[in-house]
Amino acid sequence: MTSGFEEGERIARLSVWTLLVVGIVELAFSGITGSIALFADGIDSLSDAVVSFFVWTGLHFARRTPSRRFQYGYYKVESLTALMTAVILVGVSAFIFARSYNAFIKPRPISFPLVALATLAAAGLLSLYRALQMRRVANKYNILSLKVDARNSIKDTTSSFVALVSVLGASLGIHELDAVGGMLVAVYILTVAYVATKESSLVLLDAFHEPELTKEVESLIKSHNHVRGIRELRLRRAGPFIVGTLEVMVDGNMTVTQAHTVATELESSVKTRIAGLRRLVVVTIPSS
Repeated sequence: MTSGFEEGERIARLSVWTLLVVGIVELAFSGITGSIALFADGIDSLSDAVVSFFVWTGLHFARRTPSRRFQYGYYKVESLTALMTAVILVGVSAFIFARSYNAFIKPRPISFPLVALATLAAAGLLSLYRALQMRRVANKYNILSLKVDARNSIKDTTSSFVALVSVLGASLGIHELDAVGGMLVAVYILTVAYVATKESSLVLLDAFHEPELTKEVESLIKSHNHVRGIRELRLRRAGPFIVGTLEVMVDGNMTVTQAHTVATELESSVKTRIAGLRRLVVVTIPSS
């Protein structure tokens, strides 16, 4: 899993610099062309650079070994950075929407529309490539903050092409479409922020609602010959990992050594079959 964090950190770091360049270029050309949709997409790219920066730093901290104070490690830093990212996205969305609404009330023609169209097309294709790379690593290692960043990149791709269509319509004489494109970009950003807030908050609150995964764990436990029943199973996520506690009923005539063997076998078998399971504390309880 450490290699997954390293790969995720590398992609997030590359994403920061890529988005900074794209955002600055888009803002520069929005000043030349006067396109509010291009301006919105430029601000969106810069905000995505901030998102990737938080993801980068979060993955860096998550790789640290547990300390005397943080004895369970720093895995939840990743979820915390995802939540901070969502808060920033809400502010960015409000700013872009307000700016676009003002432009909708007072529409202006776009200068050099071909320049704006070419810039948005290049930004969209670059975002699509970045999103596919991020999603591959995020799904492979189940890294929440990188999944958020990948979804944000897909949103960035969509918003770039929405802005492109709106600029195309504005260049044909419907000047209000340029501002409409900016408002749609703001809505896209707000949608991603909502999903990120929901997922990261649930992880930070130790919520766990994955019925299929829980059912699979229970099935593995019950298949053990010496398990008479499950008394309690508690699972929670810690960053990209799953940790939990398990209490199982065993034969009351077992020796301590035999009960310990059963607990060790259960932990080993479940961790082998369930990807991402970091720790499972098994307690055997003798039944009468």
